[in-house]
Amino acid sequence: MFVLRFLCGQWCKPTTDEDLESEAYQVLLDVNVGVAALAHDLFHFEITSQVPEGLSKNVVSSKKAQANWYRKLLEAWRAAKPPPKTPEEAARLVIETLKRHQKADVEGLLAFYGLPLPHTLVQLTAGAPISLPAGVKYEFQTFPVDSRAIADGDGMTVYVSTTDPRESSCVPREVQVAAVQRSQARVEKNYTKADAIHEKIIESGYRVLDFQNNEEILVRIYRIRLRGIDAPENAMPYGKEAKEELTKIVKGKCLRVLVYGEDQYGRCVADIYCDGKFVQELMLKKGFAWHYATYDQRPELARWEKEAQAKRVGLWASSNPEKPWEWRKKNKKKGQKRIRRKDKSESR
Repeated sequence: MFVLRFLCGQWCKPTTDEDLESEAYQVLLDVNVGVAALAHDLFHFEITSQVPEGLSKNVVSSKKAQANWYRKLLEAWRAAKPPPKTPEEAARLVIETLKRHQKADVEGLLAFYGLPLPHTLVQLTAGAPISLPAGVKYEFQTFPVDSRAIADGDGMTVYVSTTDPRESSCVPREVQVAAVQRSQARVEKNYTKADAIHEKIIESGYRVLDFQNNEEILVRIYRIRLRGIDAPENAMPYGKEAKEELTKIVKGKCLRVLVYGEDQYGRCVADIYCDGKFVQELMLKKGFAWHYATYDQRPELARWEKEAQAKRVGLWASSNPEKPWEWRKKNKKKGQKRIRRKDKSESR
């Protein structure tokens, strides 16, 4: 519990033990494991003046020097308002605090906690637009994104409340009626009927979100394709990492979505902003996506891709990474050949 109190710092001041447990638990949900481990070790150092066992395997300086780092980091952590919550924030604090120390020690300390190394951190340049850019057909704000709704490194499913003025005017009458019928079935505890009604609502492109306070909200389902980038497919090298990176960026966050059109699969082709950050810029600069120049010629996308190439981060750590559109084309041909062979064998 003391560790949780330390993690919260000044930005969380519960007044009862019950509040402390509830709010501190939420803090742990929000922070990365590495961030929590660093906070724990700093708190432990404050009490014992001991640095963590095993750190010497990652760094070159003595235990005395390590103690000096933790003393400085403890002061910096306390001064930060609020304390770091993300791996990137924690890494920047470590790098800035220990900038006069040996590079090998700083990188070793970051690696010890699984925090991003200096060359992988990105400086963002594209903030969220104040007015709608040319070509945007409409925009919406989403509910917090469920990690299970991330399809891959450039696609996801999001929910938008039908109480939004743009949505409220176009909800089909049959969906509205079905939502009321489902709610009534749940009141009657006829969950089989409620689930069957809900399936029909989902087939219509909507669903009902149930909250712990018994509140029910009808939402519209949107499938999103990130405009201008192409991430490795899940089955490709770096496909899993790309999906994990996008999940880390948007999980649990409300997004601002600027829609430019639809693709052949009915997905909204859109620019995504999360906490004011341009998601496509993050994915490109971290090396988890290609600039999809065939469909988007924005020069900044090409520039961000080149920055990642120069740093050899993400998929650019490979000397010759396969382009996802070439991979899809190759595997589509393989699938067609398998179908032709199957047709021939069945006709004999």
